[in-house]
Amino acid sequence: MTDNNDDKTLSGAGKKTLTLRPSGVSQGTVRQDMGRGRTKAVVVETRKRRPTRPEDEKPVAPIASVAAPVRAPQPRPPETRPMQQTTVRPQPQAPRPDPARPRTGVVLNQLSAGEIDARRRALAEAQIRDAEEAKARVIAEEKRKIEEAERLKREAEEAARREAEEAARPAAEREAEKVALAAAAEAEKVAAAAAAAAPPVVERPAPVITTDANGVRTRRTNEAEDTRPARPGAVPVRGKPVRPEPAKAPARPKTEEERRKGKLTLTAALDDDGNARGRSLAAMRRRQEKFRRSQMQETREKVMREVVLPETITIQELSQRMSERAVDVIKYLMKDGQMMKPGDVIDADLAEIIAAEFGHTVKRVSESDVEEGIFNQADDAGEMVSRPPVVTIMGHVDHGKTSLLDAIRQTSVVSGEAGGITQHIGAYQVEKNGQKITFIDTPGHAAFTAMRARGAQATDIAILVVAADDSVMPQTIESISHAKAANVPIIVAINKIDKHEANPEKVRQQLLQHEVFVESLGGEVLDVEVSAKNKLNLDKLLEAILLQAEILDLKADPSRTAEGIVIEAQLDRGRGSVATVLVQKGTLKPGQIIVAGDQWGRVRALVTDKGDHVKEAGPATPVEVLGLSGTPAAGDRFAVVENEGRAREISEYRQRLTRDKAVARQSGQRGSLEQMMSKLQNTGFKEFPLVIKGDVQGSVEAIIGALDRLGTDEVRARIVHSGAGAITESDIALAESSDAAIIGFNVRANVQARQASERSGIEIRYYNIIYDLVDDVKAAMSGLLSPERRETFLGNAEILEVFNITKTGKVAGCRVVEGKVERGAGVRLLRDNVVIHEGKLKTLKRFKDEVSEVPVGQECGMAFENYEDIRSGDTIECFRVEHITRTL
Repeated sequence: MTDNNDDKTLSGAGKKTLTLRPSGVSQGTVRQDMGRGRTKAVVVETRKRRPTRPEDEKPVAPIASVAAPVRAPQPRPPETRPMQQTTVRPQPQAPRPDPARPRTGVVLNQLSAGEIDARRRALAEAQIRDAEEAKARVIAEEKRKIEEAERLKREAEEAARREAEEAARPAAEREAEKVALAAAAEAEKVAAAAAAAAPPVVERPAPVITTDANGVRTRRTNEAEDTRPARPGAVPVRGKPVRPEPAKAPARPKTEEERRKGKLTLTAALDDDGNARGRSLAAMRRRQEKFRRSQMQETREKVMREVVLPETITIQELSQRMSERAVDVIKYLMKDGQMMKPGDVIDADLAEIIAAEFGHTVKRVSESDVEEGIFNQADDAGEMVSRPPVVTIMGHVDHGKTSLLDAIRQTSVVSGEAGGITQHIGAYQVEKNGQKITFIDTPGHAAFTAMRARGAQATDIAILVVAADDSVMPQTIESISHAKAANVPIIVAINKIDKHEANPEKVRQQLLQHEVFVESLGGEVLDVEVSAKNKLNLDKLLEAILLQAEILDLKADPSRTAEGIVIEAQLDRGRGSVATVLVQKGTLKPGQIIVAGDQWGRVRALVTDKGDHVKEAGPATPVEVLGLSGTPAAGDRFAVVENEGRAREISEYRQRLTRDKAVARQSGQRGSLEQMMSKLQNTGFKEFPLVIKGDVQGSVEAIIGALDRLGTDEVRARIVHSGAGAITESDIALAESSDAAIIGFNVRANVQARQASERSGIEIRYYNIIYDLVDDVKAAMSGLLSPERRETFLGNAEILEVFNITKTGKVAGCRVVEGKVERGAGVRLLRDNVVIHEGKLKTLKRFKDEVSEVPVGQECGMAFENYEDIRSGDTIECFRVEHITRTL
């Protein structure tokens, strides 16, 4: 270890110099390329040697140790290269050489400062060259990758082109190719057989290729030395003979499997890192499809179609039926000056013009044609079988219709009806002697006339129930009229014969007045005396029904699609819309799609009147149908359709008709604003708005019919909304907006509706008997009637003289010539029997005293309020006006 006082350095043999901030260090900056246009600055430090002085006894390292190239580190690939600046420092100095060894070359102490700077510049240039070489290598790698991607792309395009050509080739060419391949295979087999039959060929020994000292190769065999140069590319392996090259097989077309080898797969399309080498598979597929379309650009012949046009159609639907683009249709309309959109609706006339312009034929159909073919289909005569009779029980209210049916069915339905009055139509089926009979029970009250009429239209036999103690009543007469209008045979059931005041003969005599001739009186109408209470003669009644059915010879085809009539419909809270239907033709099964009125649905279940689920319902069978989208109206016909699309189309058409009728009815009732105001001013016409909710649709219709009959020219009930089901919050909102009252028949409001009614102050009235409902509405509507103005004549007075009184005005001196004159009564001033003024008396005096009345023959003084044009000879008529409250 040597201590040098000049440089303050602690040095030892074989160890590096220790320093805090080395002096004599120069720094330079080199731009290093990182690929893809990115560069970074690299700081390069160069350590300078102190110039050697004679007094320094340190051994000097040779030039080789100093001149060791200090290179910047090789740039990493762009993927893994760090982004921060890198300081390239010189490598540590090699150990100093042994002083005993002879020194060769030039040492540092023999170099001048200029030479050291020149070497430093050379070192920097070398580093720059290395950086440029690294950049060139990166560029070459990127270029190689690009060329590889382009090659893959060309290969994929070539494969796509070959596939497209293969797909575009006619089938005949492909068959010819297969035949050619088969012929080539046969030819190869024949050639192989010929080669096997040929004489054996004597093979010459394999030549041996040798190389001399001058690098000249010679070929020789065992027989003689061959000095011809060997073929290029033949490399001998340690003196072993070189085998002759095999003959190339003749070229043949590629098979399908070989062609598919050139297809682009995910493995071929992606590189090792998962990046796409070229175009994506979707791009390749689009290119193939485009090429295929370009190959099939032959002009196709335009197809002329028969376009079915309804009354209205949208442009989009019209273009689809013509198989034309909607844009072309809109362009045609724009040429005619009509700016329209694909969703706009046009009429059939314009659609016909457009279709004719595009070269299509037109078939005009009516919108109602959607209903064609669902009803009244022809029955197969060979499939007709006997069916049960459908019997309707009709008659006056409280004559025992439902009680009679209960006795037949051995059930108790009356107890379930409010007040013992039938509010609904019920359909039941009973069995007698192995034969079934279907009964339809209709209400007998006058409010249910429409429901009873529907029941008569759906029936085969009508049973007219007449109480023996009450005889023929108004609803009995209506029932007879309905049965005759429907051309239905009648069986008279004289009920309540167990009562001591019963008189069946009186009933028979009264029926003669309405052209109902019973057998006992020489007619053809069957009559049976029964007692529902004591269950007397019920068997005779059933036998009479079966006898009448046998005469009618009722048959139906159960194999056809079902159709029938809706007896009743209601909205059940747990089961949804439930319709009681009577199957008249065919067989109804679960899973079928039916249309009932303006509602449709798929049949989810069929339930009998006893609550049993059945798999099918044949002709003349009453069942409850579950699965409809809404509640149809009682009396609507239903039929089975083939699919949901047809059912939806029919339902929408019927709903549109219903909506149009409602709009037309409202517009006809409302009229213009001027007409409505003049009507109110002139006639005082008033309406009583109501929201009616019932348990079944039939009850709602009966209530509406009863309320319509209450209306007069001055006041009537206006049904804002009606429906089957519970009272909901939306009903409250509707009643609030229209100032209507809410009536619930056998239904209640839910919690939300009750809370909403309390907030808005809307009254909800509940009823379960139609009598009370009609009476309350009648009383409420009577309150809207303007009171009657009744005028009572009191007397006449003749004006004898007219006086001018200060502070009073003109006063007429009169004599009462007829009746009397009262103070405060109405008066008219008549001049030549023409009314000049009508008003009230301001004063009535007898001499100087005010009096309440003046009798006939006496004189008095009278003055009018706000009127003084009176003359002697005029007549004053006195009358009293009374306002009397009116009722409906």
